[in-house]
Amino acid sequence: MKIDNAVALVTGANRGIGLAFTRELLARGARKVYAGARDPATVTQPGVEALRLDVTRPDDVAAAAARAGDVTLVINNAGIAAFGGFLAADSDELARRLLETNYFGMLRVSKAFAPVLAANGGGGFLNVLSIASWINGGQLAAYAASKAAAWSLTNALRHELAGQKTQVLGLHMAFVDTDLTRSVDGPKASPEDIVKRALDGLESGLDEVLADERTQQVKQGLAAPRPSYLPARA
Repeated sequence: MKIDNAVALVTGANRGIGLAFTRELLARGARKVYAGARDPATVTQPGVEALRLDVTRPDDVAAAAARAGDVTLVINNAGIAAFGGFLAADSDELARRLLETNYFGMLRVSKAFAPVLAANGGGGFLNVLSIASWINGGQLAAYAASKAAAWSLTNALRHELAGQKTQVLGLHMAFVDTDLTRSVDGPKASPEDIVKRALDGLESGLDEVLADERTQQVKQGLAAPRPSYLPARA
């Protein structure tokens, strides 16, 4: 689908990748951009329409779908992350919290806006996933599990929405230079670069964007004799 003249909704739009999406959408000629956030007052990007949207609250999601009935593109970006392994004392609670936002939040928004997209000609979903959809080294165990679930949801939505001609794109990337990764050492992509590659892929009709070299290597390694999701042998 084309961005020019599109009406987009970005969840988690007040910072990081979400904020970069709102800027790039406007730069590419989007007619309107709804910027969803738990607190609309935190949305400071000029030219967007702030929208109260906590994806963990069904009432917020329903109200957003009712208000934004002209949407043709939904960017499921809202997400949270936390360090910790599955054997940690609080892993049950942490996993539930991350799944509630990163998986169930995406599911709620997708269910609410699929009929809106259908009514407006099909449009598209762009789901922000992660390299962690495929690998889980235990440091971000619950986060990786939530992104793996979101990847599975994205794959299913392609089949379920094909009949209404809704494009569904999954965006995978390694670490991005945002507040979520402030404490992480190592190479990080810029949000602007990730967003440009994602929207280029959307406009090219792709189903999936691997937005950096590390992600491309890991995806290729899934079919290796020793797959990339297994630990390296000593």
